[in-house]
Amino acid sequence: MSAMKVGVIGIGNMGRSHALQLDKGLIDGATLTAVCGRKDQIEWVKNNMTGEVQCFEDEEAFFNESRIEAVIIATPHYSHPELAIKAFAKGINVLLEKPAGVYTKNVLEMNEAAASSGKVFGMMYNQRTNPLYQKLRELIQSGELGEIKRTNWIVTDWYRSQSYYDSSRWRATWKGEGGGVLLNQAPHQLDLWQWTTGLMPKRVHAFSRYGKYHDIEVEDDVTAYVEYENGATGVFIASTGEAPGTNRFEIVGDRGKMVIENEELTFYRLTQSEREFNASYTGGFGEPECWKIDIPVKGENSGHRGIIQNWTDAIVKGTPLLAPGEEGIKGLEMTNAIYLSSWLNQTIEWPIDADLYYEKLQEKINQSTIEKKNGSNMT
Repeated sequence: MSAMKVGVIGIGNMGRSHALQLDKGLIDGATLTAVCGRKDQIEWVKNNMTGEVQCFEDEEAFFNESRIEAVIIATPHYSHPELAIKAFAKGINVLLEKPAGVYTKNVLEMNEAAASSGKVFGMMYNQRTNPLYQKLRELIQSGELGEIKRTNWIVTDWYRSQSYYDSSRWRATWKGEGGGVLLNQAPHQLDLWQWTTGLMPKRVHAFSRYGKYHDIEVEDDVTAYVEYENGATGVFIASTGEAPGTNRFEIVGDRGKMVIENEELTFYRLTQSEREFNASYTGGFGEPECWKIDIPVKGENSGHRGIIQNWTDAIVKGTPLLAPGEEGIKGLEMTNAIYLSSWLNQTIEWPIDADLYYEKLQEKINQSTIEKKNGSNMT
């Protein structure tokens, strides 16, 4: 069977990585046959690809003339849903870089287009290939932790210097990027937060600081408090302005606590449910017996390559997707809710008001200073 013809649109940092993996034959069953990008990006492709690759600067020509069967979209955030919808209309399978989009309104339209097309739609949530989070999810879903009572994720090891933000006109602007740490750095954690626990918040109250540590107009420091349907609570903290940063994910259930930190998974396992102990213990001071267990985690963290391979196998062999594209909206819903809560200084309930969010985002875009920034635009 001949290899599936894959195109990549957007040949920036991530697009180049994906194109190289395909060109080098690292993805079984798929080969790079076309790319679409700016003139300077096309020159890079011509100088670095070993196979025969069609090059396009016009996206319409790319979709109409390349004869690709599948496309990886790695363009700036705002264009993700629009390009995916165009691909589905042409009968092309799609793998979309995170985030799914900037606002849920057009991401919903994208999901509907995907469902109508019957094509395979994947999301580049490469952290789902990490054995640590796969094991955590397995343990939680199997009931080992019992009913979840609290979640807490501090992810502040996303440090970025001012020069990083100054490197591109579109970075860290509402008009160019659509957000800051939540939309650029933290989408993977927001996805894993709900994917591993199986919980989506029902309400959120959040506090965002805009340009707290950098000369930027979007947020670089966020604290969000959420509540879940079962009464559990959670806190999500993210920043690009702390050094050294922390990455600690903690989930508490009535059967103990699980912690991921420093690439290790630790289970503080109670020998008895805390709720049962609370109801039956008569000794005053005391608590359930707890065993500290260092959970062995085996397997390869295949990252981006693993997601591309899984997506290819889903198209060619019918293999279940590890990161279905339709699930991209879940993390984006949390992002939009956190922004809206911060902008309005109020608690936001699910489902969020997508029209109100879009309206408030347009106000931010209209005030955006993207035209005042220096540097070249890098997708």
